[in-house]
Amino acid sequence: MRYRLVIFDWDGTLMDSEARIVACMQAAAQDAGWGELAGEAVSDIIGLGLPEAIGRMCPGIGAEQAERLRECYAQRFVAAEAEPLSFFPGVEAGVARLRERPDMRLAVATGKSRRGLDRIFAENGSGAWFHASRTADETRSKPHPRMLEELLEEFGVSASDAVMVGDTEYDLEMARALSMDRVAMTYGVHDRQRLAASHPTFTADSFPELIDWLHG
Repeated sequence: MRYRLVIFDWDGTLMDSEARIVACMQAAAQDAGWGELAGEAVSDIIGLGLPEAIGRMCPGIGAEQAERLRECYAQRFVAAEAEPLSFFPGVEAGVARLRERPDMRLAVATGKSRRGLDRIFAENGSGAWFHASRTADETRSKPHPRMLEELLEEFGVSASDAVMVGDTEYDLEMARALSMDRVAMTYGVHDRQRLAASHPTFTADSFPELIDWLHG
């Protein structure tokens, strides 16, 4: 096995949630009185913490309206969770395969809030898959590497013994800042060319391909 610690992004890497995030954010922007947001603009910020995402999508937005947009998005997303989202093909079996390794630790580093991640963990039981997690609201948003630094410290693992798996440049750049290996997943939010600019250690077109590489 190549690594002692494998860290996963959530949205766009494990869970097929892009369409829901885009729809909820577009509706929330209307609710908050900001107006129309292009789907591409919303997709681009998936992976960032919500305050950072709003600041990038809505340049010049005031603090009060930004908070209103944040609240509207949270309400829209929670309401939408009445219909469960799906993991990408191969995720459940692939994570289970990694869990068979007693020497390996699995973690999540996500732009979601702690409340949001814990809610999903509880709904589908996936919280039991991971030994630790970090969210943007309890540390710092990607692409700052603070999430990864905290996870490395928690497990007593060096950056050379860990790998970050994600579908955006934000995931790859926070790992790159620590000279940590990083895997680009091409089926998510950012395209292959954009991911390649972060010089991934490996590029995978499917989750089973990632798992085979990790076991290689």
